[in-house]
Amino acid sequence: EVQLVESGGGLVQAGGSLRLACAASGFTFDEYAIAWFRQAPGKERQESEGIACISPSAGRTYYTDSVRGRFTMSSDNASNTAYLQMNRLKPEDTAVYYCAALHSDCSGYGNYDYWGQGTQVTVSS
Repeated sequence: EVQLVESGGGLVQAGGSLRLACAASGFTFDEYAIAWFRQAPGKERQESEGIACISPSAGRTYYTDSVRGRFTMSSDNASNTAYLQMNRLKPEDTAVYYCAALHSDCSGYGNYDYWGQGTQVTVSS
């Protein structure tokens, strides 16, 4: 059974940090692009913003402009876990954060094979 389980969300003050984890099982982790998306309040799920992605085929990590320099994505193939270190958090980072896996290179929201259940991140001002 394929599973992606996010953890690490919570409530934090602006300027603080959180580290999200995405534990994967049921597929060959290092063959998949792993991405983080976030669904902001009031937005539909399909409007989720892709914020970071690790592409094993390309050997690189991608970030969207709004998080570049503040967020760092990493992965540990030994434990089949991806991480998102979030620093200097802002109220506009408040969202439900999802991880997703795709048996290809990083891509848009609709193309991912597997999704986690999401974890809430709330940043207070």
